[in-house]
Amino acid sequence: MIVDLPDLGAMAQLGARIAARLQAGDVVALEGGLGTGKTTLSRAILAALGHQGEVPSPTFTIIETYDTLDPPVVHADFYRIENPSEADEIGLDDYRDGAALLAEWPGKAGGFAHEPACLSILLEIAGNGRRAIVEGGSAWLERLP
Repeated sequence: MIVDLPDLGAMAQLGARIAARLQAGDVVALEGGLGTGKTTLSRAILAALGHQGEVPSPTFTIIETYDTLDPPVVHADFYRIENPSEADEIGLDDYRDGAALLAEWPGKAGGFAHEPACLSILLEIAGNGRRAIVEGGSAWLERLP
């Protein structure tokens, strides 16, 4: 499915639609080049889940957790890791236990598209806005936003 995102309001709406369907164990795999809106969409999802306050980009921390949300959310940015084994070394599976994962640069962590609960979103620049190419794993087929 292709979703046109001409402005921040449209990005917020997509984030709200994803948040309304998000469950523990889900992965939202956010792909796209620098500046395509991966962190912006993550912030929109977190805001729609009720997070108030800042959402720092996890580029340097790699993982930020939001345990008080329903479901709890782990926001990860794998841009700086060199090898997928580094995701294991930082305890990604432990963070994911009982939480949904928002994964920026998922390919650097080995990818998640093989997981049935993965919602893959490729963000692209389209004119002055963005475009999202959304593909859900089998667990998302009935829940696609």
